[in-house]
Amino acid sequence: MPETAFEPWNDPNEKPLIQFRNVTKRFGDFTAIDDLSIDIFEKEFFALLGPSGCGKTTMMRMLAGFETPTSGTIMLDGQDISPIPPNKRSVNMMFQSYALFPHLTVYDNIAFGLKRDKLPKDQIDARVKEMLRLVQIEKFGQRKPEQISGGQRQRVALARSLAKAPKLLLLDEPLSALDKKLRQDTQFELMDIQEKTGTTFVVVTHDQEEAMTVASRVAVMDHGKLKQVDTPDRIYEAPNSTYVADFIGDVNIIEGHATAQGNTVSIVWAEGQPPIIGTPTTPIEGKVSFAIRPEKIAISADQPTDRANVVQGKVLDIAYLGNLSTYHVQLPNGVIIKAQTANSRRRARRPFTWEDQVWLSWTDTAGIVLDN
Repeated sequence: MPETAFEPWNDPNEKPLIQFRNVTKRFGDFTAIDDLSIDIFEKEFFALLGPSGCGKTTMMRMLAGFETPTSGTIMLDGQDISPIPPNKRSVNMMFQSYALFPHLTVYDNIAFGLKRDKLPKDQIDARVKEMLRLVQIEKFGQRKPEQISGGQRQRVALARSLAKAPKLLLLDEPLSALDKKLRQDTQFELMDIQEKTGTTFVVVTHDQEEAMTVASRVAVMDHGKLKQVDTPDRIYEAPNSTYVADFIGDVNIIEGHATAQGNTVSIVWAEGQPPIIGTPTTPIEGKVSFAIRPEKIAISADQPTDRANVVQGKVLDIAYLGNLSTYHVQLPNGVIIKAQTANSRRRARRPFTWEDQVWLSWTDTAGIVLDN
């Protein structure tokens, strides 16, 4: 039997674990969260993504109980959590700094919350050992935090956060202190741990790659509002605005004026350039933005004859990224378009170099036509 996709947000019978209903949070004259409503489901790995000051940390702090909404309601498992103090909520938070007790061993750091709850000693011991196994640091139980690496401290913080089996774990920029390679490895470990425990994870991050890797759904935020809430592939392939298209990944955005032509549109965008032919998802005319990812654009020495869109320019810059090369191609009118190719052969000579005249081409369905 094929495994059914995990998509509780598409099932009308599923009850959300977390519900924000018209939540606004103001600090004096500043509105951090602006009339926000969202549902988050049990067992989701949900990412709040956005630039600094967009409101994502405020949302998390309200879930944790460190801030209260100015107006609106936050429900956890059908219960309004506003009057419930942080230590009485079935919510735990893992801080960016990890906030471990330096004088306690790894074992005692993980056991701390369980001891405060006055659990029997044998239960505490069994649970701590289970957590040490889960995050793969059994060998370090008797060490102090300063005797282990940053990556290991991050695991201790995660184990401590999960020890009390919360319904919801909040992670504030959990991997920002780790170097890039370790961060990438740890992303997959986090996903694995989240799946094993079945705990709902809500992660705050400004790292789009991290959000796209770990999350079942991503909420892209800007100035206290949700711009788009969707699965990572939808956010990348079908952004609903130029803000989301521009925020996630690398993209070319060209502004122009669209005229409908059957199922396609013809976008006039620059003098002396042929109109761009695009396929909008809904009928659209007038002022538009055309967003296209660099990997959707082919680069060639000869003029293609089988593509809806073809432009010519010269190579201005080349970014070699190991597995990919990104070419910055300047058109005669000064516009720069980025095109990407995969470097499939080892040490292969680059097919194009600086100042080369090249052709760029793409299909009518390769880009997104947006009205904002």
